[in-house]
Amino acid sequence: MGTQQKLATAGIGPGDEVVVPSFAGPGPADAVRGTGASPVFADIHPGSLCLDPASVAAALTSRTSAVVYVRLFGFPLDLTALQSLAASRGLLLVEHSTATPADDPERRRANAAYFNARLTGVVTPVTGPGGRHGYHSYVVRVPGNGRPDRDAFARALRARGVPCHVPVQTPVHRLPSYRRELWLPETERGADECLALPVGSDLSRRELQRIVSACNALGGPLPAAAA
Repeated sequence: MGTQQKLATAGIGPGDEVVVPSFAGPGPADAVRGTGASPVFADIHPGSLCLDPASVAAALTSRTSAVVYVRLFGFPLDLTALQSLAASRGLLLVEHSTATPADDPERRRANAAYFNARLTGVVTPVTGPGGRHGYHSYVVRVPGNGRPDRDAFARALRARGVPCHVPVQTPVHRLPSYRRELWLPETERGADECLALPVGSDLSRRELQRIVSACNALGGPLPAAAA
């Protein structure tokens, strides 16, 4: 059952508000709008890149009926805190499922562990309790002056033969169809700094070494004009 159907089955519709992440695709917000309810955007936790329970709590109003969360990039978010918050306010808690890679998850984790131990100049993903992470995407942060440095770093990697992409180009609350006069600092920072590197199970050891060498050779963020 999809997110919209789950919400509609619970009786959520016009006049209701549903808290969703802005640092994600528009799918959760679209599902909320499809019921006639209004999406309300909350910020992310800087480590998990998933909904921050504290920001969710701050976004609640008397009209809030549900919270929709996403396990973005495979990180095991703080579900316990969200469940406790939802239970205390009588809210429906719904997971918005996203497509996961159709390859060997253990190999992806092994590739991610290789990167975690060797990459320098970027901030590698944090893991959950016990080192848990699905690594649906391997998303690093490029420190520096935000988007210009991240984009220059990405161009330099591509020039060295390393495919990479920006996982969230524009937060949903900045899209024309959902424009809000809203400041979500961690969401904005994530959109400016995050970069997804290849991590698929089809990568050979030589390819892993090449990715690490290319990243580390850049020595961290580059001036926007350097690449």
